[in-house]
Amino acid sequence: MEEMETAVMPECLISFVDSGTVESHRYFLARRTLLEMLRDRGFPIPDDDLAISLPAFRARFGDNPKPEDLRISTTIPSNPPKKITELLVNITKHVLKPRHVLLAAEEKEKLIAKYNVEDIQLPRMLKSDAVARYYGFEKGQVVKVTYNGELTGHHETYRCIV
Repeated sequence: MEEMETAVMPECLISFVDSGTVESHRYFLARRTLLEMLRDRGFPIPDDDLAISLPAFRARFGDNPKPEDLRISTTIPSNPPKKITELLVNITKHVLKPRHVLLAAEEKEKLIAKYNVEDIQLPRMLKSDAVARYYGFEKGQVVKVTYNGELTGHHETYRCIV
């Protein structure tokens, strides 16, 4: 029986092969999304922390990271989701997700006065909505949602968090 020769991968392709564990890759993605979420909520997150590569993450935390080593020290104004799988993808970066911007109190009052309505009469967004949880929106706040699509065109709408 002839011995099978092992295939040698060309040098140019080696950089595309992930030789680490799936667990370390999942922790890397979850940590990056969490840092992006904190920055989007107004927390000062250094660019170096967001720009860390997967190999650098593994060099720092190992191939089997311990969750206690991944702690980020900051005060979070709302309860973060408990499922780590929600942190694997930053939902605000999806191409089909419209842009959500929280209105300041003055902007909310101008909107209410302009349309002569109460905030409860605006279309609603549940506080449990994925985007509301991501940004930490609270009940009573108003969010401007901007759509840019081929079918819908450019338009804005407002949602009251309930």
